[in-house]
Amino acid sequence: MKEYDFIILGAGGTGLAAGMYAARLGLKTLILGFSHGSELPVGGVITTTNIVENYPGFKKLTGSEIAKKLEDHARSYDNVKISEEKAEDVKKTKSGFQVKTEKSNYVGKTILFATGTKWRKLDVPGAKELENKGVNYCALCDGPLFKDKIVGVVGGSDTAAKDALVLAEHAKKVYLIYRKEKIRAEPINIKRVDSNKKIEIINNTNIIEVKGKDFVEFVIFDKPYKEKKEFPIQGLFIAIGHMVLSDLAKPLGVKLNEKNEIIIDHKDSSTNVPGVFAAGDVADKPFKQLITGVAEGCTAAHSAFEYITKSALEKN
Repeated sequence: MKEYDFIILGAGGTGLAAGMYAARLGLKTLILGFSHGSELPVGGVITTTNIVENYPGFKKLTGSEIAKKLEDHARSYDNVKISEEKAEDVKKTKSGFQVKTEKSNYVGKTILFATGTKWRKLDVPGAKELENKGVNYCALCDGPLFKDKIVGVVGGSDTAAKDALVLAEHAKKVYLIYRKEKIRAEPINIKRVDSNKKIEIINNTNIIEVKGKDFVEFVIFDKPYKEKKEFPIQGLFIAIGHMVLSDLAKPLGVKLNEKNEIIIDHKDSSTNVPGVFAAGDVADKPFKQLITGVAEGCTAAHSAFEYITKSALEKN
């Protein structure tokens, strides 16, 4: 059984930054690239973002470019291992924690949950059946497949607005379908959406069914739009938020809030369970960005170092 000082669950921006910082502090560190419930590769959710313009020091990068920079930085240290394994179980042991994957068992003195979130699915008839058959969740990944097509984006967040802008680069027409009056995107993205002639907002409207034989052909609205509830589209992208991936933390006794976010002390990223830390989108903070996750990850690494150092002194 392989032993580490610091095991990080999740290799998104938060986990990679934590790994880099832990390595600088001399901790033998393992970063597991897949978290329970997520299939995102190393780099995490930022790799599905087209353009990043709010990360200090870089005016404009693609999500994949900034993820690669974080990964390369973490890999530059000999005492960091990144493995694309999925953590399936975490247990408390006398000496720390045991992490089981589909391939191996690992023991760590400390654990960081940087497991993030996964896309919230559209729970209406037809959406599951037509997933990857016109119903998609990553505009950046799948947008080129809809060249000159008519597509819809469900949601009113900043992510939904950015997805619509990405899709407008490929599609003939993009409908942004939102259940409320006004979308909640950043002002600059609202301006971009409003000025893009390919994008049209359908507000105060819900999709209640997705229809199609082998591929998406149309959706059913809960109220008429242009006198019809049946609306023809050739692709539907879902941007209605995320679900927190904290399932592995709960059996350890880690406290969660009503959103299933891990409750942390925001001074040091610690949880109520000694030796367990959390950072990034899985943690209980209202403002979730790559830069805030990176900061929390580095804080968690430093806190793990202090925890290990203190524990060693107490044993002596």
